Amino acid sequence: MSGSIEVQTAEPIVASGQIMALRLFDVAYAIDLTAAEALWTRHTAGGASRARLAVTPPKAMAFGVPPLSIVLDPLMLTIDGVAMAASITARLYDFGAVTLALRVRADGLPWRAFAERVNAAERCLAGPDGAAVWDKAVGAVRSVVAAALERPAASDLTEDYLIAVVHGFDTPLTAAQVLARADLVPLLSGETRRLSDAARNDLLRRQFSYYEDDLVVLTWDRAFVYEPRGDSDVADVLEVANVQLLEMRYYDELLDDELPRMNDLVETARGGLNVLASRRYAGLARKLYTLVADVTELTEKVDNALQVTEDVYLARVYGAALDLFRVGLVSAAVHRKLAIIRDTYTALYDEASSARTELMEAAILLLIFVELIIAITR
Repeated sequence: MSGSIEVQTAEPIVASGQIMALRLFDVAYAIDLTAAEALWTRHTAGGASRARLAVTPPKAMAFGVPPLSIVLDPLMLTIDGVAMAASITARLYDFGAVTLALRVRADGLPWRAFAERVNAAERCLAGPDGAAVWDKAVGAVRSVVAAALERPAASDLTEDYLIAVVHGFDTPLTAAQVLARADLVPLLSGETRRLSDAARNDLLRRQFSYYEDDLVVLTWDRAFVYEPRGDSDVADVLEVANVQLLEMRYYDELLDDELPRMNDLVETARGGLNVLASRRYAGLARKLYTLVADVTELTEKVDNALQVTEDVYLARVYGAALDLFRVGLVSAAVHRKLAIIRDTYTALYDEASSARTELMEAAILLLIFVELIIAITR
């Protein structure tokens, strides 16, 4: 009896797993994906392809505009003093984002060793060596597809996300057995000390399963995915949610910088001579209209990056990720700032119209006065 219980509660061994690290960049206002695909195909024999969800039917969930997937040269990483082979791919989104996905195999490891490997990989990629890897990879992508970038961005804004994936244990396990036998908390938190019960419960709160033998657990900067069928759809939707967060953060910061500048321009325009007011107001209104149009167009593309219709399970994972990453809050802040700029544009347009009307009235009065002088003189 005791032997049976020991087997049931023993630490599982990860027979097939991988560590997937994402780093996301905003590189341009927009990317011409067709041109980028042609440029990359000429650059390398590996070619490029448009991404799609691996298993989910397009009618259930699909990319709004499928991003361009490209394969970069493999590399070696030193994780805890051990040199390990890593593959790296990139995805280019039409609204100017690039995501890099670095994958390292992690097979045949007892659970605790697997969790330690995940944490060690995160430390490696967050350090100077990891920064050099990311910078070199995104630099390689930029250099090849430079001609396809519309208004390249100089922003250093990035997002990171880590996904620990298990495709199989030494013995098949259900989701409940994984939760019972594998302590997910050190892997999801990166902590070596034991957390409080409240912190542990909060960390494990966002759990999702469709079949009895799959499991997804989400946190702010990490996720655990147990998928015996090898599907990558969950990782794909987590990537898109992170892309949306990155882009909304970018536009939020852009508008934060623009609002004080806009106020200064408005004060400058209002401080000018009345005879020039109409032209000043109209010119500034056009600039604000262009800004609003550009940001609105791009945010709509970001909002529609992934379209969900029938796949309830992936929709739940995707919705939970958007909520966890607070994409909705950042998006709401962007739209509030856009509303302020729209109101300012409307006010400036009205003031420009009023200034033109006053100028025309003054001109008419001047003409009448001139005619009266001429008549009296005659």
